[in-house]
Amino acid sequence: MESGMDMDIAKAMVGSGAGDSERILDLLFSYMPKIAAERRMDSLLVLMADLGRSLVQADRCSLWLIDSDTNELWTKVAHGVKQLRIPIGAGFVGYSVKSGEALLVEDAYADERFDRRSDNLTHYRTTSVMTVPLRDGNGKVMGVYQAINKKGDSAVFSKQDLERLALTAVYSAKTIESAQLTEELQKSKDELEATQEELIHILGDISESRSRETGDHIQRVAEISYKLAVYYGLPKAEAERIRLAAPMHDLGKVGIPDAVLNKPGRFTDEEFATMKSHAVRGEEILQKSKRDLLRFAATLAGAHHERWDGTGYPRGLKGEEIPLAGRICAVADVLDALASPRCYKPAWPEDKVREEFQKQRGKQFQPELVDVLLEHWDEMFNYFRRIRAEVEALRQAAAV
Repeated sequence: MESGMDMDIAKAMVGSGAGDSERILDLLFSYMPKIAAERRMDSLLVLMADLGRSLVQADRCSLWLIDSDTNELWTKVAHGVKQLRIPIGAGFVGYSVKSGEALLVEDAYADERFDRRSDNLTHYRTTSVMTVPLRDGNGKVMGVYQAINKKGDSAVFSKQDLERLALTAVYSAKTIESAQLTEELQKSKDELEATQEELIHILGDISESRSRETGDHIQRVAEISYKLAVYYGLPKAEAERIRLAAPMHDLGKVGIPDAVLNKPGRFTDEEFATMKSHAVRGEEILQKSKRDLLRFAATLAGAHHERWDGTGYPRGLKGEEIPLAGRICAVADVLDALASPRCYKPAWPEDKVREEFQKQRGKQFQPELVDVLLEHWDEMFNYFRRIRAEVEALRQAAAV
């Protein structure tokens, strides 16, 4: 969608006495919607360089941006070449940065401000040049629009070309500034999400470290949950959300006494009630967060011990009353629990684990999720086969 400013620029370009106003209009109405819809900096620079080159009929056009960290000017878009970097004060673009002035040069090699390094690097011959500063919303120079070598009948750029490039620079600077802000916001969002994921795994590791369960339990549950979600048909984004939240399913165990948590024998009724409280404890801890991912993890933590037939805990939810993420995590959690050694039992044989899921189809677990598990059984159980083979190899080596 074009802004009023975009339309003002378009009118100014066409109303500058140009005989090729129809060509200018076609270019503007072709490029401006694409530029307005684009949010990736690399693609924006390509589009704007192409627009500038076409408007002034240049052989090459590029947008140079200031790198304040290295005190350089750089361009990702210089037609016919890859990324270039030059000192911030070098050449015509450096002059426009320092002075804030536009340049219209007929013969580059006759001008002492010309920096020949780009030509030497690219084996190119620069003749006519235009440079126009790009200014941010505060009027500060943020880069330079540069056009090189006029094409067509005229060998040099005209003042009208410079006016068109200057108008395009106003539009381009506004667009670049907006894109940079978008990139910064996205970077902040990515960092926040990465921090949340790291926090989830740290807290999950803390809850797991208090138990004598086999290592990497939460990672296995997370990965199995993700695969179940994908094969069940959930969108990749939703499956990923489950993968990120699953490590928190047993967070509530941080409040369970060690004597109960690591008891090798059967629980008394009182001990079992204490152990069951971990689902609600974890849910309550995570619900205090304002972050969507952690609140989603709260739902999963509170639901992963519910049963499809309604006989689970803590609320006795039945069927689709149980949140889907909890249903999926329940399958993954039990698979890992049965296939791995615990303080109260050895790992079950593979056939017995498979048989238990078939028996609990429609009872403990949603039938369709059991079907998904069994359909992809080899992939799901392969990790446990590998661990068992490694343990057996160590046992045999120790016996020699």
